Amino acid sequence: MKFNRNILFIMLLAVVTEVQASIEVFACEPEWAALAKELGGDRLNVYSATTSMQDPHHIQARPSLIAKARRADLLVCSGAELESGWLPLLLRKSGNASIQPNQPGNFMAADFIEKRDVPEKMDRSMGDVHTEGNPHIHTSPENILLVADALYERLGEIDAENRADYLARYQSFEKQWRQSLEQWKAKAAVLSGANIVTHHTYWTYLNEWADMHVLATLEPVPGVSPSSSYLAKVKKQLSHQELKMILHVSYVSDRPSQWLAEQTGAAVVALPATVDYQGGQTLSQWFDDLIQRLVGVI
Repeated sequence: MKFNRNILFIMLLAVVTEVQASIEVFACEPEWAALAKELGGDRLNVYSATTSMQDPHHIQARPSLIAKARRADLLVCSGAELESGWLPLLLRKSGNASIQPNQPGNFMAADFIEKRDVPEKMDRSMGDVHTEGNPHIHTSPENILLVADALYERLGEIDAENRADYLARYQSFEKQWRQSLEQWKAKAAVLSGANIVTHHTYWTYLNEWADMHVLATLEPVPGVSPSSSYLAKVKKQLSHQELKMILHVSYVSDRPSQWLAEQTGAAVVALPATVDYQGGQTLSQWFDDLIQRLVGVI
């Protein structure tokens, strides 16, 4: 069977054009990789620099990450200093002018929400505190919607030819997300007023959304592991409180949480820090899992 050379050339050209038309997205965290994929679909080639089992504070700007950043059209990160230990070096080494600060290709999700835990003053004794506030904004489903609204606009700015497609995908995402929000809120109603202890201030936005009350944090200051004497103080502080659960984030040691659970009888709820993007999990599926784990101990 003979192929018409002109037809074959057109087919090959179409394939090459489709590949070249894709937007390269470098996401610092899996949640933003997942969100970008929801809003851009096959028009985006999305790479996540971290996994759900990594602490995004402490990442090395290794050569493979620099190479990915060098080719990116859009950088999507949490911001609020979450990546301050490695992102500035990565940007400098990449030599990619398009994704530098104050450029359209540089998108910081925390810029689009009202941040919590903003310190009134800063000194070294406060530990790993961010001057711009708590950067773990993705733990509230309402924040996801705010970021999605800004991100689809940025995609349309970078890839104006396909702006209408990004708008259509955002509108579909927004409709489905709002429906899920209603279901999550109804299911999480049993959490309202629950007294909890958390290892780190990671879940601040989730706690606020679900109206859970944080009685204590197992880190004496953010980023510092608790000593036995500090844990003893926490136990004493809780002696006259009704404690429902202890929240543990997946990428830190659960030993302090398990010790306190043994002392108080409260359940430890291990929560995955973010979506398993590499495993194909969606943001909606991740929130389904979070809420199911929380309400399972009430």
